[in-house]
Amino acid sequence: MGRRRLLVLAGAVVVAAGGVTSWLVLRPEAAATTPVVVPVTVGAQRQTVSASGTVAPAQRADLNFAVDGEVTEVLVAPGDQVAAGQELAEVDDTLLTAQLAAAESELDAAQDRAEDADGDAAADAAVLSAESAVAAAQDAVDQATLTATIAGTVAAVDLAVGDRVTTSPQGGGEEEDPAQFTIVSAKTFVVEARVATTDVDQVKAGLAVDVMPTGVTEPVAGTVATVGLVAEADESGAATFPVTIAITGERDDLYAGTSATVSIVVAEREDVLSVPSMALHTEGSDTFVYKMVGGERVRTDVEVGAAFGPQTEILSGLAEGDEVEVAVNTPENGGGGKLPEGDTVFGPGGGKVPDGGELVVKPGGGGR
Repeated sequence: MGRRRLLVLAGAVVVAAGGVTSWLVLRPEAAATTPVVVPVTVGAQRQTVSASGTVAPAQRADLNFAVDGEVTEVLVAPGDQVAAGQELAEVDDTLLTAQLAAAESELDAAQDRAEDADGDAAADAAVLSAESAVAAAQDAVDQATLTATIAGTVAAVDLAVGDRVTTSPQGGGEEEDPAQFTIVSAKTFVVEARVATTDVDQVKAGLAVDVMPTGVTEPVAGTVATVGLVAEADESGAATFPVTIAITGERDDLYAGTSATVSIVVAEREDVLSVPSMALHTEGSDTFVYKMVGGERVRTDVEVGAAFGPQTEILSGLAEGDEVEVAVNTPENGGGGKLPEGDTVFGPGGGKVPDGGELVVKPGGGGR
């Protein structure tokens, strides 16, 4: 079998009745323009907003002890799976337990004084204060054991037995101390993406999204979860808005930190008559295509509607099954003729070249 070649339209993704068809770009130095005959199709068309982002866990919990003390036990390690409420580590609670006992003793004394005072307001207030102190001391004892707030995978542990943890600010700065434990959700992910200011008005929570993460061969379904209200400058200085996309279902083939491209479906219509936008020509106020009639190219005026990426809706002038010329990039200024069996032509009428390698290409011009 001869060298496989690709005949392609420039940089597009077409969604039509036959499904998704990729149109790729050949290297400019090896490409020349050749008209290819393609059919007029009827099918579903989408308008999408494209963006890029990074895969991240759907949930993340950064946990720290809320009480001071020396670490006596660390019960998990990075990579462990934990359930919500599972114990992660403990600190020495000797002092905390003593403080609880003292608070309980003070409560007993306050209650005795209140009974003797027979309804004295100050004595009743002292009981309430003592009850509050007991509750706070009990919370401190409970917090001597740190527990997981979500189910997932332990991503990091920054703590060891013998370490002393403190809730006091360190160094007077405003930066928070690093998390002692980090837990991330397992198999559920989001994509943190950035959308241009020119597109963000079209993006709403609940819209369907096709996500293509690095290393995955098929698009992954997702849904717009949130759209940020405040723009931020990207690396080039352009203003963009943060958009969070929730990946549908559980996935074991995705990894946090990998990049992803997303196509947010902002509009979708069924039964749209369309042609590749590259088939259209203009002259003054007229828009026309070159329609194939009896093997000859005939200029045919058309009325166009909405544009769907590389496809344009045809309102009048053509019918489903008509064939039109589209100028595409081909290798080595080859024009038409034959390609070896097994070569692939990408486009609405594309597919494998049949036995004999005859390609439906009309040599010669094709544009005005």
